[in-house]
Amino acid sequence: MEPFVKEPTVDTPQVVLDAEKGLFLLARMSLPEDAVEFYAPIIEWFADYCKNPNPQTILEMKLEYFNTASSKQLIQILLLLQGLKDKSDIIINWYYKEIDEDMQGLGEEYSQIINLPFNLIPVAKFDK
Repeated sequence: MEPFVKEPTVDTPQVVLDAEKGLFLLARMSLPEDAVEFYAPIIEWFADYCKNPNPQTILEMKLEYFNTASSKQLIQILLLLQGLKDKSDIIINWYYKEIDEDMQGLGEEYSQIINLPFNLIPVAKFDK
């Protein structure tokens, strides 16, 4: 399966999806003008990945901020991963700034919505 990589912009996140390396990363800001259009190829990639997943899938969520439109797309990705519970050991590492109670709360809420455990990981600051 071909890796999917997008470099970050001011409004869009860094995306690294590499099944061979076992690297699944969404990082930085997610404020795309059209979240459905931006996330469509990412969701498609995950849908293809779900057909033949790795024994373990670790999604690194290092988003500093995302808008409501992005949130809906992120839920779709997480729901795809939820469907893999019987095929792959799913681990969601949800990073948030220590002082950002909203992002911490979102991680807790998403964990309940998709019924998968999240590792909530506070960080002093995000790497750039």
